[in-house]
Amino acid sequence: MTTIPSAVDRLLDDGSGRRPRADARRNVERLVRAAREAAGEIGGEITAHEIARRAGVGVGTFYRRVSTLELLLEAVLAEVLGEIVAKGDEGLADPDPWGGFTGFASAYIRLRNELCDINEALGGPLDHARSELRDRIRLLVARAQEAGIMRADVTWQDVAFLLVSVSTSDHTLGLRAGQEQWDRNLQVVLDGLRTPQPAALPGTPPIDTTASA
Repeated sequence: MTTIPSAVDRLLDDGSGRRPRADARRNVERLVRAAREAAGEIGGEITAHEIARRAGVGVGTFYRRVSTLELLLEAVLAEVLGEIVAKGDEGLADPDPWGGFTGFASAYIRLRNELCDINEALGGPLDHARSELRDRIRLLVARAQEAGIMRADVTWQDVAFLLVSVSTSDHTLGLRAGQEQWDRNLQVVLDGLRTPQPAALPGTPPIDTTASA
């Protein structure tokens, strides 16, 4: 199983091997948490001031602890990538091939959106750990197909595109996303991939915001 250092450990590692002070670690933990929250709520428009405000520290503390915004975001990006790969490993370790695949798929659509928001803030292509993610999806699909519970006429490449398609925006055509919209989208995709009976959809349908206009 792949072990990837956390964002906090990456940012505190100065190469000396010395243990950082407790207050320094607490501040970096707050900054990492705040960066991930900001990415999920405001997307690519993340600033050092916004992260410091959410973390409850001054901008001076921000730069003293993480040096630059880019360094913080790169560490967080690596952490989220590591979490996705770890979810793939957990899925492969699950004795139930379908349970392992669906557990990964559910975690992946959420973490991937966070990943893309952070990458947008960095303004660079998302190439890190691509081969590891491809391998996890390929292996999870192969296990499910070998067990006879996933249709055999789709490829792992198809599945990669299908999982990405699940993560929608909040609005489309005057409709507002319903409760657990991503879960509903994912369940439809999973039912299309699975050979037995479809499962019940979670949440509620999208809301037509033009109905009362």
